[in-house]
Amino acid sequence: MNIQERFLKYVSFTTTSDESSESCPSTPQQLELAKYLASELESIGLEQVKMDENGYVYGLLPATEGRENDTPIGFISHMDTSPDFSGVNPKPQIIEDYDGEDVLLKGSGAVLKVEDFPTLKWLKGRTLITTDGTTLLGADDKAGIAEIVTAMEELIKTDRHAESRGYENLSGHGDIWVCFTPDEEIGRGADRLDLDYFKAKYAYTVDGGYEGEIAYENFNAASATFKIYGKGVHPGEAKGIMKNASLMAAEIAMALPESETPATTEGHEGFYHLTDMQGDVSEATLNYIVRDHDQAHFEDRQKFLKEIAEKFNKKFGEGTVKLELKHSYSNMLQIIEKNPKVLIRARTAIESVGIPAVSDPVRGGTDGAKLSFMGLPCPNLGTGGYGYHGPFEHVTVEGMKTVVKIIKKIAESRE
Repeated sequence: MNIQERFLKYVSFTTTSDESSESCPSTPQQLELAKYLASELESIGLEQVKMDENGYVYGLLPATEGRENDTPIGFISHMDTSPDFSGVNPKPQIIEDYDGEDVLLKGSGAVLKVEDFPTLKWLKGRTLITTDGTTLLGADDKAGIAEIVTAMEELIKTDRHAESRGYENLSGHGDIWVCFTPDEEIGRGADRLDLDYFKAKYAYTVDGGYEGEIAYENFNAASATFKIYGKGVHPGEAKGIMKNASLMAAEIAMALPESETPATTEGHEGFYHLTDMQGDVSEATLNYIVRDHDQAHFEDRQKFLKEIAEKFNKKFGEGTVKLELKHSYSNMLQIIEKNPKVLIRARTAIESVGIPAVSDPVRGGTDGAKLSFMGLPCPNLGTGGYGYHGPFEHVTVEGMKTVVKIIKKIAESRE
């Protein structure tokens, strides 16, 4: 099975995760893809293949002769797709020899525009895979899974060919572990990954964009909830008595800097993001996510929110405003800096296939960040996909093939 066929097979599985579910995986459909992947890993020749009770799929490509003492490494991707947009029954559009221009998504009439996604110009001449506009595609992260499985299959074929001919595999590799996780899109992908079974010393999530990406900086992240308590009374008798929680919530929202939102920031710049709000006269709630790459700035942002709560309690009365802050994840940079080999190995592999290695900061979080703090240094590699979490998601066959080469180069390289 070639990588295009493999990717389209994985895409055919509906695997949307569900944040409201407390089970693992959060949706039973993810188990169907997990079972398929476990069977496929066995069929291509991986060892110690296992699907556990939580839907995590593991496999091992054992070291070749002479490299048994190499540091074991791993590759990880996730099976679920984002709940931000429908992932039910995707209908991929396959465009061979793509002309680099706007693409009509025939199912919805929407247009994938070069103006919105300038990287499309780079993809001219390739085989482009898009959605029909009615669903997301699932390249996030089924492209990553397809790339890992294809790379393992090709490494196994090389190992067996050398063995059948009776000569030493001059490249070879150490132990290579793979793992496919559920529920990454709702922030739980790393939570139940069994690091006692997955015996890599460091690993790579394959879950980014540009195929030459090696990302090792992500946001420090927290959630913040303002709960505002008002006082309701008949509006005809409200003077001096009513405290309108919704109006107070609006005032609090306006107290945050309008220049520090996702729509006004980029690169290493942090933000406050109002994700949702609800309320009435008696009670209102503002939910935020807080992000910053710099730890000191991140702490300052949380301090600023506490100061806002104090300010409005003084204005409206003590106990009117309550702030709940909850830490979400931290920037993996502090872990990766102590393990430079993991970056050197990836950069060398990327450059060896003739493309530049790019390390832009991730404006979000990754399973790799959580895993890094769990003791498994784990930067993120690109997959060649773009426009994730919506109907404009797209990937190229050539990009996926390049990532397969990079994974193989990483596997075969020596520290």
